[in-house]
Amino acid sequence: MSTDRDIDGWLSERGISLPDAKQRARVVLEEAGLTRPGKARMSEPKLLKAAEVLDGRFFPVCSDGACVKVAQASGREPLRVEPRSHCARCGGSANHRAEVAFVETCHRLGVSKVVVVGGSPAVREELESKLGPHIDLRMVDGTERRTSDRARSDLEWADLVLVWGATELHHKVSGHYTHGGPAYSRKVVHVVRRGVAALLEEGMTHLERAR
Repeated sequence: MSTDRDIDGWLSERGISLPDAKQRARVVLEEAGLTRPGKARMSEPKLLKAAEVLDGRFFPVCSDGACVKVAQASGREPLRVEPRSHCARCGGSANHRAEVAFVETCHRLGVSKVVVVGGSPAVREELESKLGPHIDLRMVDGTERRTSDRARSDLEWADLVLVWGATELHHKVSGHYTHGGPAYSRKVVHVVRRGVAALLEEGMTHLERAR
């Protein structure tokens, strides 16, 4: 025997909690013949079908401008969700939002080779995992000795070099990159803010200014 669920509560669990979004979702479910005006509950089998209908019709999106642009270009109708952890693009994570935006910016501007100098082992692992499948990425441990020849090789190879001064980074390592000479200065960004989102945002700002 199937159990009924409160429709409003079920929508809220999916992030469709704002009044306008909830009303729009109900209209679509009513058009699909899964409920009717004034009805407050729905059976579990119908909820499974309702989930399919909503997923096919809507792109759940937070209020971030970049996320909204992706939703508008998705071919589905953008539907504002709250909390933003339900956003189909960023999942509510500032880091994930920045990672997605950074990859999109690199692809749009023809940037394919990026070096990141510094960062903790955990952060380097995250960047490898999130950015590595989409761009060529070299991560440089800022606490280990780096020869000037290896640093110059990185500088010649890269389209963009992010020197992360606010993290685990020795001056003897960073100096090879920040004092590599005028031939490389246009591609080197010295980042003094902490956090993955801040690192990638400064990288994107530099790329946009240099285009």
